[in-house]
Amino acid sequence: MKMKRIQVLGLPVDVLDEDILIQSVADRIENNEKTTVAYLNVHVANLAQEDHDLADFLRSVDICYCDGDGIRIGAKLLGDTLPERMTGADWIWSLAARAEGKWKLAWIGGEPGVTHQAAEQLKAQHPQLEIHCDHGFYRNDRYPDVVARINESKADIVLVGMGSPLQEQWVTRWRDELDAPVVWCLGATADVISGKISRGPRFLYENQEWLARLWVDPKRLWSRYLLGNTRFLARVARQKIRTK
Repeated sequence: MKMKRIQVLGLPVDVLDEDILIQSVADRIENNEKTTVAYLNVHVANLAQEDHDLADFLRSVDICYCDGDGIRIGAKLLGDTLPERMTGADWIWSLAARAEGKWKLAWIGGEPGVTHQAAEQLKAQHPQLEIHCDHGFYRNDRYPDVVARINESKADIVLVGMGSPLQEQWVTRWRDELDAPVVWCLGATADVISGKISRGPRFLYENQEWLARLWVDPKRLWSRYLLGNTRFLARVARQKIRTK
């Protein structure tokens, strides 16, 4: 499935909605086509401004979807349109429904037990779903064994949720060793699905996810969102002025 790709501050975003995202992954599994999936939100875009390895990783992936309304706003200011923002806590349910009885998943990341708890939540609604789970707090010398276990699980999709830029570094290091057709970065989705962290008030996260997260954890996230969003929009404004 051919997708349009736009650039926001020199970083790629594919123009797609959730249905196209899941179908694109399905097509690549069916064709056994090695595929890496990532996302772009304001926080990742700000990190990539200083972290050139992260920026190079994002430019190299096969699918990069919009994970925040800040990116949609930035794209619009620069003259492009993105249909919607998609976060892992939403699309993971669609993926689970599509995978049940068909694909095997592996989910690595989070503190010990968190991905297992998240997987149990998914399997409560999709009991035939197969998910191999592991945490993301191993020493580097233990990861060959982790990768071997993932390969033994015969996973079609490997979900990697370690937060940025650690998950992107991990995928860069281990992608060639993983047999799965699809490797997919998804941030802290397991923390939300497991109930380890609250997603915040529904009326907020359905409209402004960043504000809902700030509501839940202001002490840790105020700088990321209040300062980070301002810095991102200032960079967009400068690019728009230069373009004109």
